[in-house]
Parts: sequence; C-alpha cells; structure tokens
Amino acid sequence: MDVQQLKAIQAPLKDQYKQDPDSAVVTLRAKGDLAEGIACKVDTGRALVEAGLHPATGGTGTQACSGDMLLEALVACAGVTLKAVATALEFRLNGGSVSAEGDLDFRGTLGVAKDAPVGFRSIRLRFDLETDEPEERIALLTKLTERYCVVYQTLANPPPLTLAIETARG
Repeated sequence: MDVQQLKAIQAPLKDQYKQDPDSAVVTLRAKGDLAEGIACKVDTGRALVEAGLHPATGGTGTQACSGDMLLEALVACAGVTLKAVATALEFRLNGGSVSAEGDLDFRGTLGVAKDAPVGFRSIRLRFDLETDEPEERIALLTKLTERYCVVYQTLANPPPLTLAIETARG
C-alpha cells in the first residue's frame, strides 16, 4: 500500500469522525470460556487460543501465556502502526522486525512476597529497521509510532479498569 492508497482509505473515515465524533468510538470485545483445568479458551476471531499457567507458576508450557499474549499484542499493534506511519510519511523502509520483552517477578503472582509486584516491572519495545533514512526522519517515525500505537498508549497511560463477577444461581 502506498501513501495515496492509505489516504484514500482513511480520508472518508477522518471526515466522518470530524463530523460525528461519536462514530469514532468503537467498543472492542474479547471473550473466553473457562476450560478444563486451569485454562481459558480465548476466541481471537481467527483461532481459538487456550491460555494457561506459565511454567514459572506451575504450567506445562503447552498453553499460551497471557503475559506473552500481551507482549504479542504490543508487537502486533506497534508493527502495524509503524508501517502505517512509514507509509504516510513515505519513509523508505526496506524491512525490519519488532520485538518486545518484559520482566515479571513471579513471587508477586504466586503471593510469595507481598512487596513483589503482580504484573510486568518493565517492558521494552524494539524495532530493528532496514532503512537509509536520516536520523531526524527516524526520530519522527519513532515519535509518531509511539503516539498512535493503541496498545503502547494503553500500557503507558492505563485507562480506568473494572472487574465484575456475575453469577447464575441454579
């Protein structure tokens, strides 16, 4: 896809969202079914993924780990965002890769140490790009990718989050 194709696809959407801001608010959903054992089957829309315990918490390693899935979502979003920004900027990109890694202290997850956090201590996102663009264009690509990546921004600036349990008695 080139810059003209991207603009042609996005222009009507941008116009619509300017005219009707409420139409830009879309609720995304994810659903899972509690599976046998300590697992949850998540419907990704493309496949059914069974998530289970990470080996550091007693899992076998045969099921997906939700921490890995979070990093995978970050990589996917950041990669797509970078490609869209590069297209819009007509940035010369000959290839590359994106990776994420995060540090977890499983003492928190297992309740072994109250001072150990539950969740990632830090996450590092990295792009290795094949380009001959000058440093200032790379800096702009970096800035705009960070700004427009939904998952990155959600992790960097967490929204209000709620948890509810509903029961069916019977």
